[in-house]
Amino acid sequence: MVFAAYTLVRGQRNKNILLIIANLVFYAYGQAVYVALLFASAVFHYFIGRVVTGKLKKIWLIVCVIADVLVLFLFKYLAFAVDILNKAAGTSFTALRLAMPVGISFFTFQALSYVIDAYRDPEQSERNFGDVLLYITLFPQLLAGPIIRFKDIKAEIRSRETSWDDVADGIRRFILGLSKKVILADTVAKVANGVFALSAGDLNVMSAWLGAIAYTLQIYFDFSGYSDMAIGLAEVFGFHYKENFHFPYAAIGIKDFWRRWHISLSSWFRDYLYIPLGGNRKGKKRTVLNKFIVFFVTGLWHGQNILLAKARYRKVIGIAPNQNRTRSVFRNILQFS
Repeated sequence: MVFAAYTLVRGQRNKNILLIIANLVFYAYGQAVYVALLFASAVFHYFIGRVVTGKLKKIWLIVCVIADVLVLFLFKYLAFAVDILNKAAGTSFTALRLAMPVGISFFTFQALSYVIDAYRDPEQSERNFGDVLLYITLFPQLLAGPIIRFKDIKAEIRSRETSWDDVADGIRRFILGLSKKVILADTVAKVANGVFALSAGDLNVMSAWLGAIAYTLQIYFDFSGYSDMAIGLAEVFGFHYKENFHFPYAAIGIKDFWRRWHISLSSWFRDYLYIPLGGNRKGKKRTVLNKFIVFFVTGLWHGQNILLAKARYRKVIGIAPNQNRTRSVFRNILQFS
C-alpha cells in the first residue's frame, strides 16, 4: 500500500513527507497512544542535535543521555525496581505500570546516536527537522531494528533513486526474512517451548540439548529474519542499510561472535560506550571493567526478562522468547507494507 503510493508521488520532498506520514500511521496502528511519545522523541533529539554543537555542548549531551535513560527506566524498569524494593525492604509501594512502547529501545538509541555524532562533528547536526523525523521514525526498522545511524543514510534521505533492481532485491530480501521467521523460527520455537514447559523431573540430557539447540536456532532466525525484512523494505524505498548479522554461529570465538551477531547493536555499544570509556587503552583491569560495563548495559537494554532469565527459565539456557511481541511486530510490518 505504502509502496504503491510512493511510486506515484513525484519529488524527493513529497516522497519524504509521504514516508513520515506512513511511519506515524504505522506506529499508531500498533500503539496509537504512544505516537506522541515517538514524535516528542524526534523533536527533543532534533533540538539537542542543534544546541549540542555550541558552547554548552557537553551539558546538553549529558541532559540528553539522562533524559533517554530516565525514559527507558520509566517504561522498562520502574515497576521492576519497585517490586525489588518492596521485597528487599518489606515496603508496599505501588509503581505505575505502563505498557512499554514497542521499539522504544531501538528508536531511542538511534536518536541518541544522532545527538552523539552531532556532538562529535557539528557537520552531522541537521537543520531540517523533517529529515530527522524521517530518520527516527522510518518504519522498516522502527519496531525491531537494526539500529541505523543518521550519517549512514543522510545522503539518501536528501536524495535517492529507487531502481527496479533495488525493488526486486528488496522484495527478495524481505521474502528471505519472512521465511526465516515464519518457516524456521516459529517451527523450532514449538520445540523449544515444549522443552521449557517440562518439569525438572521430566527433563533429561537429550531433551535439554534439543531445547538448547532449538532455542539457539529460534533466536537467530527471529532476529536475523526481522533484520532481513527491514533491510529489504528499506531497499524498496531507496535506503541501503548495513548488514546486521554475518554468520554468527560460524564465529571462532566470543570476540568474533560479538562482531557478527546483531552488528548494529554491538557496534553501537563499541563506538558510543566501550571506546569512550577507554576501550583497551588503559590497562588490563580497566579493559575488563569496560567490557563488564558494556555487557551489563547490553543486558539492561534488552530488558528485565534478560535479568530474570535464570529465575524464570531455570532449565537449559533460559531466555524467554517474547512471542506476543514478535508476532505483533511481524503482523504490523507485513500488513502495512
